[in-house]
Amino acid sequence: MGRETVLEARAGFVLTLCLNRPAQKNAFNTVQWRELRDAMREAKADDSVRVVLITGAGGAFSAGQDLSEMAQAPAAGGSSASTGAHPFGEFLDELCAFDKPLIAAVNGVAVGIGLTILLHCDFAYVAEGVRLRAPFVTLGVVPEAAASHLLPFVVGWRNAIELLYGDGWLSAERAVQIGLANQLCAPAELMAVAMEEGFDDLDAPVLRVTNVDVPLPYADNLEKLALIKVDDVIEAAKKVCYR
Repeated sequence: MGRETVLEARAGFVLTLCLNRPAQKNAFNTVQWRELRDAMREAKADDSVRVVLITGAGGAFSAGQDLSEMAQAPAAGGSSASTGAHPFGEFLDELCAFDKPLIAAVNGVAVGIGLTILLHCDFAYVAEGVRLRAPFVTLGVVPEAAASHLLPFVVGWRNAIELLYGDGWLSAERAVQIGLANQLCAPAELMAVAMEEGFDDLDAPVLRVTNVDVPLPYADNLEKLALIKVDDVIEAAKKVCYR
């Protein structure tokens, strides 16, 4: 199925999903949330796909949510036709339930979901010169994708506080140092290094079972967090901010 904001390419058992809004530094609008949700849903169901690699077009990974769309009133048709829910929440459901190895090749600026998606990836590779940022406090919004829960376990409590409370940029070197990414790569070698983790020599069922069985910290609490609806969080935030 052809998509405009998420491009697909196959190399053996590896499916590459390339975020494709380069003029907006791959910031997510409603269409891109929906298309990435659908692409991951299809990849999960396709037994010929063993590994998914996510990267970005135009020298950027993702600048996060498209704030120009966020500032507008919800457009007609912006929600899922099937459930009425915004595709952002449905994308997070697919991301959390994804049971195949997920690799990120961070080739440029990574803000918001561009950073927090790394917490759900099995491998994350960053190019030299990349900068990452989690500006949730600055924007007055709650960190998404269970970031406030997962980040302390991935990078340590104090590093998580620095990322979530601060307003500064995280360098690629620092991202590797604190464990947010696996390896620092020369920009020209990033995709080749990431593709080396294609797992072509392993059976798909082995990969899937291993991926599912790797325990997440406080998994029971994470399951409870997954039941929280995005719309409920938004309404709660409005009550706090505007009371």
